Amino acid sequence: MTTPDYVLREKRLYNKWVASETLEDYALRYTADSARRWSAAQVANTAIGAMAFLACEAIGASITLAYGFANSVAAIAAAVVVMFVIGLPIAYHAAKHGLDIDLLTRGAGFGYLGSTITSLIYASFTFLLFSVEAMIMAVALGAMTGLPMSITYLVSALMVIPIALYGMRAITRFQGLTQAIWIVLQAAPIVYILWLGEPALAQWRQFTGQFGASDGSVTLLYFGFAFSTLLSLLPQIGEQADYLRFLPAASHVGRGRWWTAVVVSGPGWTVIAGIKLLLGSYLAHYLLNSAATIDQAASPTDMFRAIFAEMSGSPSVALILTGVFVIVCQLKINVTNAYAGSIAWSNFFARLTHSHPGRVVWLLFNVLLALLLMEIGIFDAIGAILMLYATAAAGWIGALAADLMISKPLRLSPAGIEFKRAHLYDINPVGVGAMGISLAASAVAYFGLFGPVAQAFSPAIGLAVAFIGAPAIALVTRGRHYIARTSQLPEGEPALVCVICENRFQRVDMAHCPMYAALICSLCCTLEARCHDRCKDKSRATQQIAQWMENALPRPIARHVHTPVGHFIVVFGVILAANAIVIGGIYWQFARQSPEIATRIADILVGVFVVFSLFGGVIAWVIVLAHQSRRAAMRESEHHVQKLVEEVAAHDVTGAALQTAKDVAEAANAAKSRYLVSVSHEIRSPLNSIYGYAQLMERGNDVAPIEASKVIRRSAEHLTNLVEGLLDISQVESGILRISNDTVRLRSFLDQIANMFRPQAQSKGITFTYERPDTLPEFVRTDQKRLRQILINVLSNAIKFTHAGDVRFTVSYRSQMATITIADSGVGIAREDMDRIFEPFERGNNPHANSQQGIGLGLSITHALVRIMGGEITVESTPGIGTTFTIRLMLGEVAGTVGDTAAVDAITGYEGPTRSILLIDDDPAQIAVLTSLLTPLGFAVDSALDGDSGLALAATTMPDLVLLDISMPGKSGWEVARILRQRHDRALRIVMVSADAHEFKRGGDGAAAHDMFLMKPVELTALLDTVAMQLDLRWIGDAQSPPETAVDAYSATLPDLPPAAMPYLARIAHHVRIGHVRGIEGEIRALEAAVPEAHRLASHLLACLDRFDLNGLAAAIRTSQ
Repeated sequence: MTTPDYVLREKRLYNKWVASETLEDYALRYTADSARRWSAAQVANTAIGAMAFLACEAIGASITLAYGFANSVAAIAAAVVVMFVIGLPIAYHAAKHGLDIDLLTRGAGFGYLGSTITSLIYASFTFLLFSVEAMIMAVALGAMTGLPMSITYLVSALMVIPIALYGMRAITRFQGLTQAIWIVLQAAPIVYILWLGEPALAQWRQFTGQFGASDGSVTLLYFGFAFSTLLSLLPQIGEQADYLRFLPAASHVGRGRWWTAVVVSGPGWTVIAGIKLLLGSYLAHYLLNSAATIDQAASPTDMFRAIFAEMSGSPSVALILTGVFVIVCQLKINVTNAYAGSIAWSNFFARLTHSHPGRVVWLLFNVLLALLLMEIGIFDAIGAILMLYATAAAGWIGALAADLMISKPLRLSPAGIEFKRAHLYDINPVGVGAMGISLAASAVAYFGLFGPVAQAFSPAIGLAVAFIGAPAIALVTRGRHYIARTSQLPEGEPALVCVICENRFQRVDMAHCPMYAALICSLCCTLEARCHDRCKDKSRATQQIAQWMENALPRPIARHVHTPVGHFIVVFGVILAANAIVIGGIYWQFARQSPEIATRIADILVGVFVVFSLFGGVIAWVIVLAHQSRRAAMRESEHHVQKLVEEVAAHDVTGAALQTAKDVAEAANAAKSRYLVSVSHEIRSPLNSIYGYAQLMERGNDVAPIEASKVIRRSAEHLTNLVEGLLDISQVESGILRISNDTVRLRSFLDQIANMFRPQAQSKGITFTYERPDTLPEFVRTDQKRLRQILINVLSNAIKFTHAGDVRFTVSYRSQMATITIADSGVGIAREDMDRIFEPFERGNNPHANSQQGIGLGLSITHALVRIMGGEITVESTPGIGTTFTIRLMLGEVAGTVGDTAAVDAITGYEGPTRSILLIDDDPAQIAVLTSLLTPLGFAVDSALDGDSGLALAATTMPDLVLLDISMPGKSGWEVARILRQRHDRALRIVMVSADAHEFKRGGDGAAAHDMFLMKPVELTALLDTVAMQLDLRWIGDAQSPPETAVDAYSATLPDLPPAAMPYLARIAHHVRIGHVRGIEGEIRALEAAVPEAHRLASHLLACLDRFDLNGLAAAIRTSQ
């Protein structure tokens, strides 16, 4: 997966500016529901206001003057019906989907780039109609003011800009203010003509015009010319759609009002236009009868000036009424023309250039184009222009209407209107193909190849061909070129955020962009120039054309389509075609007007064509090479940008990691500072007691020795516990914490813990409640030291942080699982501190907790120990009410009875011959303590202060057991142990005794030189147990050891085992020490299978395991080793 592209800041700011709807008025995009804030009546009124244009009167006059009353009225009636039927589905879908005519065209058969052709046609319609209407207004201004026409042209063109600049908001207000004036002055002449009665109308009906039949009948040829001229008004439905996209949804305004607004202000424009066309026809005849010229009869200004003069009887009043009427009408329509043209040009150029300077720029562009046409006298050639324009408009509107009226109901095209670039093919052959066929048929008919009647009906023929062709092509292609892909958008969100402009848009206006791996709005998608439509497969125009060419051409030629030569041929062919059309058009014009001149210049035009073709070849090759170079540069640039984006992302990740590490280091540093302060206090307090009593005793003060020794011992225990707590944390973090498997008398153990804390609670005035069931097992297997440490830590905290109320210590046992609950009514723990309290040196934010003594290790150690022992600890607390800790541990019940271990101070010796022990330690005090402990028990104790001395002494005394320190001058303990093992083999037992926790290695696995490891400071009980285990001793004292078991008797009869059995025995011994029953059984089975000689031993070990006699297991393994 590639890294998503980075959105540059400049691009984001530009797209945010472009997306601002203050002046843009939803150009290039779906009209949001929030923008449809006007009522249905207001939107309809605004759209109807665009019907004020006086070009209808001018066109009605021109066709009447040329073809007479009968042909003109028949053509007007036919055109009204056709345009109404075609306009209805366009208006409906524009209002329903909130789309302008361009977006509607995209999704209704033309594709994303295919509709740029129709955008150009539509934009041309807006500035052509603008120029005609502005010229009519200029004539009225000239008549009223006497200004030169060039000035009135300029004024007529520029007056609309301040209104059209602010889009729908200003246009709606303007149309509302001027609507009454227009309607009154527009309807007055009609009422007056009807009031005149039949005589006036009879004369009009008898008018035959310049080419009409003398009997006043309809002539098919001239009816065709008149009808085709009227079809040039087809794109007017696009301007209606530009307003209807702001119509609120039917669910908001009611279906009746919605449909009324759609019909009246959509296709209903044709009815109003038909009335205005008839009015222009009548007024042209009226002026001719008044001795006016043809040009005056075709001028709307002269028409209305004459009729208002007759109605008012005053030329001055007529001039004022005409001026007001013409100015109002032309402003109403040219505001619409300028607004619609700005949207059309925005759509056209945004798709081709991937940039959008703003709708205002294209508004000015459209007005300036119209002004240019006005200055060069467009009105004189309006008839021929409208005929040609009708041909192009018929192909576009016919294909569009057919898709909406036929293809969609028959499901030849997808339901709905898809307008987003991300989801469309560039070219849809349905609309583009139908329009192309339509233009070809119209052109053939227009040039007279099918006769004069077909020539007259050429736009109508194009309309019919497009209307039939679009559904036919959709049927053949099965509609597969409508949708290139779809996007999966997040569910449930009515509005989504664009990754580029960061604005929120409705779901219908959004798509997923693979380049940015995020959602993108339709406008930002249109403006994206670097993606090359990577989100769609074979949907770009070049890819589609190349694929069509490959399918159409023979295989040997088709493979060259994507080569530079193929590109050159295509570009050169387009240039040749353009040259041929231009030069052919010139020759055709000469042939029509001056055949003798056309014959003489034919050779010259051929020469010009050849020269232009040569230049065209050079230009085509330059275009192809420039295109390849540009694409190569783009690929290289995108590669470098991608690498830079990846590097920036990597830096962000690194920066985040560094920041995290910095935060962790600062937190650790703060914890270390708190730790040092706490540890300093915790160490100094017991040291002060030890130091003080030592000085008192040294000076011979009257101090009770027993009392002093108790204080010193308690202080030493406190220091030992502090150090061991730190070591435990270190061992937990390094993963080397050792867990033993002891046989514990559970009831008495728990009673001792309770008895230990009951006095502490009573001294604080706290009730201490201890509950345990009588059904607790007598003996269980666990690490006694660690279990005691867990309970002491939690109970001491409960009493420490409880100032009043009670502490409850409750134990339950079921299915080998012990559940221990310790609840208090103390200060409680805040929710945000629940996880922190198990971190080292953390005590939360409670001031009561931080005021207590301690370094914050108890709960951290407890949590780690519980987890290591296979249990869990949970906490529930409410600040100010209390806290409950629940500990669950698996404590396996020991079957049968187990003898008690004799107390340390009750041992007086051991059975059997005297055993010798060698102490090697560089600390004389440590040697003195161990010698004082072991010598009274009957051991022969020797000692050495370094490794070399110890090795020499071992060679002469041949000890049974060596207690060996690690850190010594000269040879380290590890080196001494290795040498001792080499010299004395396994007969000598070696126990490492060291304060270096990081050096801990369990030993006894057959591979290590030592047999066991004890940590300093050494508990005397643990030391004696180790000595007894290593030397297989039975203690003698007041509490005698239990009688000899079957294990001891049986061990003597075990045969010697081969070396292959030793690793198995070491692993079994390891599992015995940690109480891993399944591990013990698995290793015994493995020993029995791998070493046949160990069959009797394996049977014996399994028997001990069945009785859960781990001591017997350990003894049998020691004997076998």
